[in-house]
Amino acid sequence: MSQHARARSRPPRKPRATRRTRRAALAAVLGLATFTVGWVYVAQDPDEAAGPRPQAHVDARPQAEDRAARDAQRAAQQAAQRAAAPQGLAGVSERTRARIPAESRQLVLVTGKAVDSSESTAAFYTRPAAGADWVKAESWPARNGANGWSTERTYGDLTSPMGVFALTDAGGLLPKPPGTRLPYDEDNGFVATGLGVNGESLVGSFDYVVAIDFNRRPGRSPLDPVMPDGAEKGGNIWLHVDHDGPSQGCVGIPKAAMEKVLQTLDPAAKPVIVMGPEGF
Repeated sequence: MSQHARARSRPPRKPRATRRTRRAALAAVLGLATFTVGWVYVAQDPDEAAGPRPQAHVDARPQAEDRAARDAQRAAQQAAQRAAAPQGLAGVSERTRARIPAESRQLVLVTGKAVDSSESTAAFYTRPAAGADWVKAESWPARNGANGWSTERTYGDLTSPMGVFALTDAGGLLPKPPGTRLPYDEDNGFVATGLGVNGESLVGSFDYVVAIDFNRRPGRSPLDPVMPDGAEKGGNIWLHVDHDGPSQGCVGIPKAAMEKVLQTLDPAAKPVIVMGPEGF
């Protein structure tokens, strides 16, 4: 093969102008990329020149010490709320509290374990003035009707009436305890006959009684037979001495407690009894 043939077989050189154009284009692309990176850097972190910013905590939840302090504070608040029931009366609904006369400053609260239970607790409360909080002085175990509680009591249903009732009159087989200020009727008629619901003796049940103003005329002996709302509702609902068994509708508390109640109740304080199951 001749030299001319070999020369013609080599690839032709590109014009120098084309190589210079490519180098210029590459430089332009690199310059644009550098500008773009710088712009994004400035836009995303304009304060970088001012120094490193403080880093946020990865876990933004309260620290253990803060949570413990907060939990302790919440527990203390809940305990205070439980201890300070509305107006100082635990287990009583707002509707029932609204029925308590504003002028009353003495109160016997009877709280049943359940609407169908004959077991309850009686507590004596006082307050210094109308609208003030009630303060519990003493409490005792108590019993109520054998079939629990009812808002529509009928004679013989063995329930105690729920509600707020005045305490205006007292009496008993025994002489009144010293210091008794309620009108007191000492009478031989306060003798319980027969047996209790569970067959227990009723002897001594009416040694002391305080009439509960349910279907009766206030200002008269607890023995008064008149029932203004009709005999079908039953009457003679009293606070009396417990006979170790459920009642037919009365509330029974220990004899010493009855003496204490009689010595403490003051007609000038407009005493009432609030009675019913827990939360009524």
